[in-house]
Order: sequence, then C-alpha cells, then structure tokens
Amino acid sequence: MNISSAIFHRSAPDLESCPDESLPEFAFIGRSNVGKSSLLNMLSGKPDLAKVSATPGHTKMINLFTINKTWRLVDLPGYGFAHVARKDMAKFNHAVSNYLENRPNLRGVFVLLDSSLPPQKLDLEFVQWLARISAPIVLIFTKIDKSSPTHVQTNIEAFKAHLSAWCEQLPEIFICSSVTKQGRSELLGAIEKTLVAERGKSASSPQRSERKRESSKIEQQRAPWNRLL
Repeated sequence: MNISSAIFHRSAPDLESCPDESLPEFAFIGRSNVGKSSLLNMLSGKPDLAKVSATPGHTKMINLFTINKTWRLVDLPGYGFAHVARKDMAKFNHAVSNYLENRPNLRGVFVLLDSSLPPQKLDLEFVQWLARISAPIVLIFTKIDKSSPTHVQTNIEAFKAHLSAWCEQLPEIFICSSVTKQGRSELLGAIEKTLVAERGKSASSPQRSERKRESSKIEQQRAPWNRLL
C-alpha cells in the first residue's frame, strides 16, 4: 500500500464525538512507552503525524487520521500510564472501551507489545478481553532493533504460549522497528488486505448492529479492561 495522504481529522473525548462511520477504521493501542507514536509516524510516512513524547501516556484522546481518503488510522490512549489524574482515568477508560466495543466500522485493533519484555500481565488481560468481545485483534511486537533476534523470538513464543491456553486461534502477529522500518510493508499489507475484502460486502443489518451493542453493554460489566486502563 502506498500512503499518498495522511491528514489529522479529529481528537474525540468519547465515542459520541467520533466522526461518521463511513470509513473503515484501524485502531492502535498499547502500554505506555511501547513506541506507538513512532510506529504510527513510520507507517504513515509522516514523522510528525503523532506527537512523540518522553512522558508516558501523552495520548489522552481518541485521535483519528484519514489515510488516502479511504480509511482512518485511530490512535488510542495507552493503558497503564501513571501521569494522569485518578479522576480522569475512569473517563478515558470508559471512552476507549466504549469505542472498542461499539464502533461498527472498526476493522482492526492493533495491540502493540514491547518485544524486549517477557509477557506482561496487563497486556495478556487486555488481549484476553479483546478476544471475549470478538474484536479483530492483530499483535505487533515493537522495538525489535533493541534486542537480539533470539531474545525477541523467545518473548514472542512465551506470549503465544499464554494465549494458547484460552485462545482457539492465535491472532495475526507482526514484528516491527520504527528505527529500521522493518515490518512497515507487512502491516500496511494487512490493512490493505482487509480493505480489499471490505469492498463489495454489504453493511450489517440494523437488527444485527443493535444486538451487538446490547451484548457489549452486558459484557462491559465484566471486562477487565474497565479496571486496567
């Protein structure tokens, strides 16, 4: 996929403030300091698309960018960051979980994981929650240039082993480096594949969409994400 345009569209504090549902959306999320902003800049080919900050948890809104006038890249607030007032955490928590559960045009949730670390409890619980709500999960192991290939592969295999305990089919997995740009073409290719499959498909019926929303409201009461963000 060639990125010909990447334009900031809107920063939304909640689902209701997001733009219309006319374009398919691909959301990116991960723990603080996982390299999300750098990855988004690398993917878009714009070094200043998403602001890179030395302070973990810089992203505090649902930021939407229109790519090639045909789809949206969504930058979601990271989970696990410490530099946010406790009274604000519940608000961000609700906004992001509501978006992930109820956005009908969401076509991919790309979860970023630090390849230099062994499986983290917070990451595992978040991915498990996404699986429970049937989100279209894709895993991205970042910063592969920071560790040896053996170390990276060991951590990936350990994460996969944890997922296999409760996941019938593992999500698609990519490795990347924002420094070397490794993984860029593969990630854009995955998005393009989804967009191609999207074309020609009829929209879900209103009845089906309503059933999904009602189911999500019930599931949200049990979701560990509501306690972890």
